[in-house]
Amino acid sequence: MTIPVVDYHCDVLSKMVKDKSISFADDPKLDVTYKRLQEGGVALQTFAIFLSEERGIPRFEHILDQIDVFTSRVVPAQEGVRWMKWREDAASLEHALKAAEQLPLQSHALQPWGLLSMEGADGFEGNLFYVKVCYDLGVRFLGITWNHANWAADGVMEKRKGGFTEKGKQLIELCNETGLLLDVSHLSEAGFWELAERSKRPFIASHSNAKTVCPHPRNLNDEQIRAIAAMDGRIGITFVPYFVKEGPGPVVPADVLPHIERMCEQGAGNMLMFGSDFDGIETWIQNLEHPGRYPAFIDLLLARYPEDLVKGWMSGNALSFLSRHLPAKPV
Repeated sequence: MTIPVVDYHCDVLSKMVKDKSISFADDPKLDVTYKRLQEGGVALQTFAIFLSEERGIPRFEHILDQIDVFTSRVVPAQEGVRWMKWREDAASLEHALKAAEQLPLQSHALQPWGLLSMEGADGFEGNLFYVKVCYDLGVRFLGITWNHANWAADGVMEKRKGGFTEKGKQLIELCNETGLLLDVSHLSEAGFWELAERSKRPFIASHSNAKTVCPHPRNLNDEQIRAIAAMDGRIGITFVPYFVKEGPGPVVPADVLPHIERMCEQGAGNMLMFGSDFDGIETWIQNLEHPGRYPAFIDLLLARYPEDLVKGWMSGNALSFLSRHLPAKPV
């Protein structure tokens, strides 16, 4: 039986907006392609809208550029990536996952779904109307910051280590009202705890690991992991090598397992998912360089953990969150 996959973070769109020659179907310039999603059994891929510093000051038009890339170059790829926006599609995705379980490994019959997220609120330019526009265009998750400060809050690498601005607090309220779900990967720790206090909805960390295992600033400490678990949020284990393991030498798939185990120890076993960060990295875990490698990784997990847990980590936990928290219809 195939175990379908949900991957909560990749940076395909920023690559494709920079290089218009890239084809999503099967291009060696990308980690994530349509062909590799099929080979890896990825039923849902979240595509982040990330505004690279190379483009200068982030503008709202830069966000629209990447939404256009998604709708015009990713969704039409080959037979088509299905675009997931409303709760009805979460139900359809559940049916698709069950069907995917019956497909042979690396089946080219799989039609993946796509979901849009924002990585950093910078491009909204402090304009909350722009946030509502993106919500109406189908963006469903918002990572408040990248590593540095913006108009809404401080990122995890900002030296002053502050929390939310007054406009950022208004952003939290707007997201709670509309149903735009928040993502704390990259947010400062002060911002994390402020959001935990202010938000009326659970949030996710789409691509972060356990700081106790690998003390990178982008990883979550035990208290943060427990807080996300307590609110029934979600944590996406990521494949960024230097978030996985300290020191020299290769990083291999087995090095991911201590992060899973640490989070389980903190009560987050049923909140785990995966957010690879493919196409956002320039070094890779050996034999885990793209989504086509997921079947071998699943075999590694199944050799050590019960099947029901593995199925939850690979797709079930993410799907249950989407089913509860995606809006029922456009607003």
